[in-house]
Amino acid sequence: MTATSTIVTGMPRAAEPAGRRFDWGQPFVYLIALVTVAVAVGPVLYVFIGGFRTTADLNAHPAGMPDPWTVQNWIAVLSAPRFWGNVFASSVLAVATTVGVVIAGVMAAFVLARYTFRGREGLYTLFAAGLMFPLTVAALPLTLLLRTMGLHGTYLGVIIPGIAFALPTTIIILVPFLRAIPAELEEAAVIDGASRLGFFWRILLPLSKPALVTVGILAFVGSWNGYLLPLLVISTGTLPQELWPLPLGVTQFSSQYSQDTGAVLAYTSLAMIPALIFFLSMQKQIVGGLTGAVKG
Repeated sequence: MTATSTIVTGMPRAAEPAGRRFDWGQPFVYLIALVTVAVAVGPVLYVFIGGFRTTADLNAHPAGMPDPWTVQNWIAVLSAPRFWGNVFASSVLAVATTVGVVIAGVMAAFVLARYTFRGREGLYTLFAAGLMFPLTVAALPLTLLLRTMGLHGTYLGVIIPGIAFALPTTIIILVPFLRAIPAELEEAAVIDGASRLGFFWRILLPLSKPALVTVGILAFVGSWNGYLLPLLVISTGTLPQELWPLPLGVTQFSSQYSQDTGAVLAYTSLAMIPALIFFLSMQKQIVGGLTGAVKG
């Protein structure tokens, strides 16, 4: 009896089925994700839906749904020439900045990734340090420099600094991606008679398309939503308000029509929509480019 009890007692317990175990971490993760999404998307939805409400409805029920639904605010904003002037200004600044960032970034990253020279790592570290250099620190010297160069109050005075401030992120993304391209491809290209410049144009750029698309999208969205730099350069210049970029146009419109809350919300929504659509339509390319950079 004692031996039997000892044998039974000493037998290992059967493993519990894995399906019966409850992972307390999963609900917590989903809860945090839902809260994050609500915090990020909630204000955007409120602004967008608020554009379909009248000012009286907003004042009576700030957190309610439109009653009645109206598109008059959107029609009023879309029929205003100043809105399209702001769209034109933002498009010019965003496209020019994006092209400049991609061209300068890929050329600098190619040298840092594929060439070996003294001070290369120090130069890469310098670009990385640029991520910790905010625009607010350079506001005063940048304004004085642009005034001296005669670029203050011009689009070029926004585009050139915008390219400079976007280059650190661009370099950080492109250099690991370009380094990950096998050296055997370059050696084969040289054997076939291609120069380093030919390898750059014919092989490296096509293979780097995901990373180039990523930095281009980030530069475009950053320029489209940029507020402080145009505020420092353009708002104090001689350009008319109809040719200010959209972030400044939203601020000016909100000041002039502060009593018409519905129109202000509609104007703000229209200013966000292009960048939002562009970013969402390209999110797969962004993930692919960043994944390639991390692997590199």
